[in-house]
Amino acid sequence: MRQVINHEQGSAAWHQHRREHFNASDAPAMLGCSPYKTRQALLHEVATGIVDAEIDAGTARRFADGHRIEALARPLAEQIIGEELAPLVLADGKYSASFDGLTFEGDTAWECKTLNAALRDAIPNRLDGIPESGHQLPEHYRAQLEQQAMVSGCERILFTAASLDGDEISEGRHCWYTPDPAMRARLVAGWEQFEKDVAAYVPTEPVAPVVAAPMESLPAVVVQVQGALTVGGNLDAFGQALRSFIERIPARPATDIEFANCEAACKALKRAEDALTQAEDGALAQISDVELMRRTVADLKELARSTRLATEKLVKAEKDARRTEKVMAARQAFDKHVAACQLDIKGVRLNVPMPDFGGAIKGLSSLASIDDKLTAALIAGKAEANTIASRIINNLQMLDSVPQFAHLFADRQELAYKDAETLELLMQKRVDAEAARLEAERQRIQAEAERKAKEAAERQSVQPTALHGPHGTVAYQADGMPAEGRAKFDHDPRFAAVVAGAPAPQVDEPATLKLGDVNARLAPIHVTADGLRSIGIEPAGREKNATLYRESQFAEICQVLVLHLQSVVQPSEATA
Repeated sequence: MRQVINHEQGSAAWHQHRREHFNASDAPAMLGCSPYKTRQALLHEVATGIVDAEIDAGTARRFADGHRIEALARPLAEQIIGEELAPLVLADGKYSASFDGLTFEGDTAWECKTLNAALRDAIPNRLDGIPESGHQLPEHYRAQLEQQAMVSGCERILFTAASLDGDEISEGRHCWYTPDPAMRARLVAGWEQFEKDVAAYVPTEPVAPVVAAPMESLPAVVVQVQGALTVGGNLDAFGQALRSFIERIPARPATDIEFANCEAACKALKRAEDALTQAEDGALAQISDVELMRRTVADLKELARSTRLATEKLVKAEKDARRTEKVMAARQAFDKHVAACQLDIKGVRLNVPMPDFGGAIKGLSSLASIDDKLTAALIAGKAEANTIASRIINNLQMLDSVPQFAHLFADRQELAYKDAETLELLMQKRVDAEAARLEAERQRIQAEAERKAKEAAERQSVQPTALHGPHGTVAYQADGMPAEGRAKFDHDPRFAAVVAGAPAPQVDEPATLKLGDVNARLAPIHVTADGLRSIGIEPAGREKNATLYRESQFAEICQVLVLHLQSVVQPSEATA
């Protein structure tokens, strides 16, 4: 179900939303076709929550230019589409997409990018209308557009690419993009696999950069100069001390002290480079044994520089690895705590948002400070999980307190997350609605029963009519019963009164009432065709093996049975 996300861009809620959804802007990286981010980098960000938020000046400037282009191009896009465009974020299940613009009906979207050489080649510059060339756009643009179409359900997207000249658009090109089933299938399958890869993600050890061993420099081409030059100083002793110093630098720092030692060593190496440069300059000023001194200084400077750079990279790589390990450990600890809470909850899945561990350690370098922040975030996350779990348990107890209405609360998964007051009001509303429905049903049944009773009373009030049939005159009623069937009751003065309420016969009334239907109505009394015949009720027809009577005969059957039973119970009165 689609929903509009109203979080302010850059807010904590906005970042939480992006962490919990597959975003259209990440679709190119997920498919491995983004020129800006690799799939492995996106996988690392999503799995660990650690995002490299450092933006250089050039990138920040491009972002600002992109926002200005979007603002300037919006009126033109609205003119082309013929409707106002609202920038917003939509979510549909686990998928999410941000829109530069979407129409009120949601049938048309707009996406604006900065014009570049690839887009100039893909979008023809036509004056006779907007070309339908969206499927010629580079793949990473089409991946984002297709996810926007999938999330919004729009029928088409106006794609605008423009360049900026001061405060005006210098060039703009447009094309229509329509949904592509093949690209959509790739997105769905790709995100499904990406979700599996995130669940199984294990951070890899950083690979230290390969640094070639310092090579001794070749002798310089010698041009002999007459006269002897000598070089004094302590280059040999300094070189020995430098090499010894380098050997003491930790090869793989793992503690705050070792990291501090490596960073201090880098600073010392930089000072060594500077000192060697100064010594070289001083030696040159003295002009003595220059060629040997210069080669020695160059070798030692390169040794100090290459070692410093390699150590700096190693420090950064190891720090990133330790940060990742600690974040993953915190995430696993949180998942374990949520799983333990789930054990106390039956029938409802416990959903608790993962704490933003990556954001908690943003900008921190000390391992101790990282541990402190992660511990605090983990404690807060566990507390939130406990609160949600407690609320769910209490809500489930409230729902289970009315087992007779369990069918009204099939959506327990959603109801369990409501606050207690809201849940109580919602339960009362549903129970009241069910009570009203049952009362309406009761009244309907009662009205139906009253209608049937009234109809039966009206049938019994019909006056007797004399008929002349093939068996003679029947003086008591007119339902087609043969006169000889009455003979055994003619002496009973009650008979005329009992049968007087029988309904009048209908001309050519069909025989549709089966003997089985008669017994169903008389249950638990059971009669047979011979039994009815013995009290004067003859069948009106047959259909295969079924004995049939007229519908009007049923009242007579009941009346004669009543009379017969009374004669059996009170034989003296019946023969009086």
